[in-house]
Amino acid sequence: MKRNTFKLAAIVSLLMGVHSLKAQTDTINVVTTAVPFLRISPDARAGGMGDLGVATTPDVSSPFFNLAKTPFAEKNFSVGLTYTPWLKDLGLNDVYLLSLAGYYKLNEDEALAGSVRYFSLGNIQFTDYSGIDLGEARPREFGVDFGYSRKLSDQIGIGIALRYINSNLAGNLAGTGTTYKPGNAFAGDISFFYTGINEAGNGWNFGATLTNLGTKVGYTNDATQKDYIPANLGLGTLYTRTIDESNKISFGLDIHKLLVPTPPKFTGVESVDADLAAKYRSKSVVSSWFSSFGDAPDGFKEELKELQFSLGTEYSYNDQFFVRAGYFYEDKTKGNRKYFTVGLGVKYNVFGLNFSYLVPSGSGVNRNPLSNTLRFGLIFDLDDMGAEQ
Repeated sequence: MKRNTFKLAAIVSLLMGVHSLKAQTDTINVVTTAVPFLRISPDARAGGMGDLGVATTPDVSSPFFNLAKTPFAEKNFSVGLTYTPWLKDLGLNDVYLLSLAGYYKLNEDEALAGSVRYFSLGNIQFTDYSGIDLGEARPREFGVDFGYSRKLSDQIGIGIALRYINSNLAGNLAGTGTTYKPGNAFAGDISFFYTGINEAGNGWNFGATLTNLGTKVGYTNDATQKDYIPANLGLGTLYTRTIDESNKISFGLDIHKLLVPTPPKFTGVESVDADLAAKYRSKSVVSSWFSSFGDAPDGFKEELKELQFSLGTEYSYNDQFFVRAGYFYEDKTKGNRKYFTVGLGVKYNVFGLNFSYLVPSGSGVNRNPLSNTLRFGLIFDLDDMGAEQ
């Protein structure tokens, strides 16, 4: 890759949260966080439905979206691997997200699950602002999860997960007046799932999740410079209609809200802005979750703009062949991510394959990092193998 400053490395890692910083009529005030790779959809099935996943039918990737779905899965044991190229539209081949998930049902009511997300930013030659060589590094981030879920009834499930996050953007880079170090954080998820699909295969699913509830992360020894991780509230619903014994179709909607403080409006007066920035950074994690519902400078109108929407549909034939489509929407003042997605899936015996494609849209800094990218997932339903023996 081309020579880059340390600041550029951070910008690349934040691309999924900040796509448009151009001057517009509306004031841009994007809610940003550290470790934004946790907001990238790590599943090709969801990726084909506009990143829909909170209330979709249970599968191996449920730990990424709503752990409470896992006890309702048809298989007792499943493992899935997904590869997501990143910024491939810009000609980069060493930036990608690799995710692995799996679950094991202890019985009809309980399940254990685990997952790993690894985000590689490729090789970068770092320089300072004067062009002095600081050495080469390979920025990378990863998160490791472990969770437990159980049914409370035939229709209701709950789940809880713990997560360790490591963000190594520059290793122990020095020479800029500051020594940078890998950032570490711990977080947890709480999830709820309700399924109202009847024996005929018709009905509604509902889901609610609180994800990435955890500590701040810092890259220096300065405790005042720690950043929030992407704590999030997710609400979702899915309606499934069985057409006949071979054909079925589902329609769903997810709504997400980051539980992270909205940046203040700066005045241009150095002393005033310094005080605003200090108050923003010093807010405790727990209080920030609650205050995030009412801290936008422009009030409730701006709070509504911070909602993100995923709309998706999935058609299945004999539960073996799948066609998917979706749309993701984010307000232009809050990141301006808007894109259509399509996807395909196939299941055969113990194997499953999912593909998704993000339809190109926008240009320049508005170009989505996944434009023109085909990502794929491989699933192993190992439960079937045991049944055949």
